[in-house]
Amino acid sequence: MSSTRYSILALALATLFSASSAISFYIWKKNLIEWDSKMKELQKSLNSALEKCAAERQGRIRAQQALRKAVVAQPQAKSENLDIPSYPMAPIGIVQSCFSTRNGTPRQPLLVPLARACLVFDSTRVPPASLEGLEEYSHCWIIYVFHLNTDLEKLWKHPSKSKFKAKVRVPRLKGGRLGVFATRSPHRPCPIGLTVAKVEAVQGNMLLLSGVDLVDGTPVLDIKPYLPYCDSIEGAVVPNWVMVFSLLLFFSFLLYLCMC
Repeated sequence: MSSTRYSILALALATLFSASSAISFYIWKKNLIEWDSKMKELQKSLNSALEKCAAERQGRIRAQQALRKAVVAQPQAKSENLDIPSYPMAPIGIVQSCFSTRNGTPRQPLLVPLARACLVFDSTRVPPASLEGLEEYSHCWIIYVFHLNTDLEKLWKHPSKSKFKAKVRVPRLKGGRLGVFATRSPHRPCPIGLTVAKVEAVQGNMLLLSGVDLVDGTPVLDIKPYLPYCDSIEGAVVPNWVMVFSLLLFFSFLLYLCMC
């Protein structure tokens, strides 16, 4: 009887081991198929990305070659003879800010972290789906119009009559003048501003922001997510007068934090 029992037990163990091995082999084979499928998808995505990079590179090469040909073909071309087309643009939204006038509005973004604003988009031009995914970023760039400039009527005049000022006074230089493109002056040939703000939330067709330096009613032309890996340039150089101003802002911000 004991030998029979041992035989039955051995047979049961052998059957169990065989079933376990079969199940393990099935799971291993299933996982192998899944991994193989994932590897094929990754390889397909990689090939697609490489093709796009190659296409972009070819596009840049063709554009550079065309530019060289144009420069060589017209070595004596003068800027006044350039046929520059115009591009009509309309605001995609309006800023509702805590700053009602230009006086008192911060000169640079993020100087007042608690400064709140709401960017309300025109739903006829910007459907709410356009904002999906923006809430995953901490900050965004805002391209807007200096709509309160006192010389906006110059935009509708011929360049020869607009009396565009090539140099502007810089307060930090005690009245000294610099080329307008070396400053953040709002009085520019195209009165377009660029600022960065913290993304607080996205609600329907509204974008809630903080740390803004925008006056109430500012028209917005576009927004783009802030990307630290390419928007923050390590080792960037600025003039000494800007460096001094930056240090003053830094110590002012530290004083603000200490008072909070």
